[in-house]
Amino acid sequence: MGCLEALKPEIILSGSSFREAREYIKKNVREYHEVEPGYKIFDVHIIGVAPLYVGVEGEDLIFPYTKPCHGTFVVKVPGGEEIARLRERKK
Repeated sequence: MGCLEALKPEIILSGSSFREAREYIKKNVREYHEVEPGYKIFDVHIIGVAPLYVGVEGEDLIFPYTKPCHGTFVVKVPGGEEIARLRERKK
């Protein structure tokens, strides 16, 4: 598993449940994509209870991240090539 800290995330929501993270993205991010648990962004696997959403806001990705012993967070990181890969899944 990759290290989230290497992506220099902005923490948008902390101490949330999977459901709260999903609802936050659904309500606050215009473009979001449903992914399966285990979906990989860079070298970070997203875990949680489906459906999981990954949002795109400008050049950034917004997604739930669960860190053992710390809980679930909604984070924002620079998306780079991952945005194109995420959008390509819809086709």
